[in-house]
Amino acid sequence: MTEAEFNELLDELMVAIEDAIDELDVDIDCESGNGMLTMQFENRSQIILSRQPALRQLWLAAKSGGFHFNYQSNEEQWVCDSTNEAFISMLNRFMSEQSGDEVELELG
Repeated sequence: MTEAEFNELLDELMVAIEDAIDELDVDIDCESGNGMLTMQFENRSQIILSRQPALRQLWLAAKSGGFHFNYQSNEEQWVCDSTNEAFISMLNRFMSEQSGDEVELELG
């Protein structure tokens, strides 16, 4: 994957996440810039997504810890390099934990 392809994939993902959060009845503030997307919850906890172009990885930092994701082109999804779990499953779980509400983002 080229750096341009990597950045395009992550740009699309981060916009889709922000759009999906806007559709929720949960109070989550989003701020994007410098290759990062920061989600802040009412309790002031945060989830931060950041791109790592040199490694072609997406990194996620949450109260539960830090996780690194590689893009699996055959599955067309980001997968955690330590647990093999899909990114969206982990993000939904961490957002639910940190918001105190059930969060199920619909990306599409």
